[in-house]
Amino acid sequence: MGYIWWNFVAILAMVLPVKSQLSVGFYSKSCPKVESIVRSTVESYFKADPTIAAGLLRLHFHDCFVQGCDGSVLIMDENAEINAGPNMGLRGFEVVDDAKAKLENLCPGVVSCADILALATRDAVYLSDGPSWSVPTGRRDGKVSISFEAEDLPSPFEPIDNHIQKFAEKGLDEEDLVTLVGAHTVGRTDCQLFSYRLQNFTSTGNPDPTISPSFLTELRTLCPLDGDPFRGVAMDKDSQLKFDNSFYKNLMNGNGVLESDQRLWSHPSTRDIVKRYGGNLRGLLGLRFSFEFKKAMVKLSSIGVKTGTQGEIRKVCYQFNK
Repeated sequence: MGYIWWNFVAILAMVLPVKSQLSVGFYSKSCPKVESIVRSTVESYFKADPTIAAGLLRLHFHDCFVQGCDGSVLIMDENAEINAGPNMGLRGFEVVDDAKAKLENLCPGVVSCADILALATRDAVYLSDGPSWSVPTGRRDGKVSISFEAEDLPSPFEPIDNHIQKFAEKGLDEEDLVTLVGAHTVGRTDCQLFSYRLQNFTSTGNPDPTISPSFLTELRTLCPLDGDPFRGVAMDKDSQLKFDNSFYKNLMNGNGVLESDQRLWSHPSTRDIVKRYGGNLRGLLGLRFSFEFKKAMVKLSSIGVKTGTQGEIRKVCYQFNK
């Protein structure tokens, strides 16, 4: 029996991937100024345009959900992820490229683009009055970026059960889902992604009944039938440039912009989580969201990472090494 058991363990060791660990301070000797350089770069862009925080959050999320957190979304090629439909409108590339150029001058061939994106996202959240956290580093950049692999990213048109399943496939649970969607507190979206909720929802001739009457009027003003489908609308109507928990309070009051966001309040697996986060902005529940967001971001940024001898350290973030 013991022989069979140990052979079984040996087989598992061969077929199951061994995840190398990231570590806080990975560059403490090889490039000790990495975090300060990334931070100062993000600060300069944030001062010029605070909405860059939402851009970096979305860019990091879309990177991690395809091929893992390996900078594959940064590749500029006609067949790369950037050209997939769900990646339309991604922003923040220039922040990562700028930080990378500075780091290449100081520590050539040391710091990965994937790590720069993870650090920049943390700094952007903090500059938006959100929490800060220690970012484990040591990611290496991937050598694959294929457009069709990004086509199955979570969509605002999908049922919550689909989102739960897609997050579970990445090792994230319902609480991670609700927590990470909270990034929409500083996000914007286009009229075309929710205007169908405002008029003839599901061919009923009426708007989506989960939208509060006052907010419906507001959204119809922002996105009239003959208006610009690409007009940007804040996903947190109360504090669109501040990272706080008012997004959840909006969901509880029927003021969610995207259908998938609003459905978090009605779905039995996510409703209680929204309720826990949607308390008074200055109360303990707001602090709970900040605390849980930090943990969820560390989990997110550890998905499918490449470490050790895997992947490469790109010389520039928008193309593979040659």
